[in-house]
Amino acid sequence: MRKSVLMTALVLVTTACATTPSPGVRASPGDGMGSAAPRLAVDAFLDAVRTEDLQAMGATWGTERGPARESIERTELEKRVIILQCYLQHDSYRVLSEVPGEGGRRVVRVELSRGTQKRQPALHAIQGPGGRWFVENVELAAVRDFCGLPATPQTP
Repeated sequence: MRKSVLMTALVLVTTACATTPSPGVRASPGDGMGSAAPRLAVDAFLDAVRTEDLQAMGATWGTERGPARESIERTELEKRVIILQCYLQHDSYRVLSEVPGEGGRRVVRVELSRGTQKRQPALHAIQGPGGRWFVENVELAAVRDFCGLPATPQTP
């Protein structure tokens, strides 16, 4: 049962970037979506994951067309960011590297810490409308076991 749930989760996540945006919807630089630089997009996305802020995750996750929350139906977006949140939940993180990727993307490798466990996924950022950067893709294979770990207590 658990294996089928995880497979379903992976299918939902992998189709995240294959959606078609709503016609005429564009993010502008001043609307609080995306970030000014690739690393800042990764920082904002991972901070939103850690604080379980699904709205902020939807504002920093997207494609060259803009934020996911502007192109994916709300209920579908919520499902996808909840899955991402499960896999990427962490106590702390640090950026290990940032290198050029394909098609103008930037690949930011981070180390996520959750309890005594550490994983090093790559997050791919892409520039969207208004020069804003969004996390487009996440290397989930590196953190696939994080989703099944018990939550670690957080202090306020």
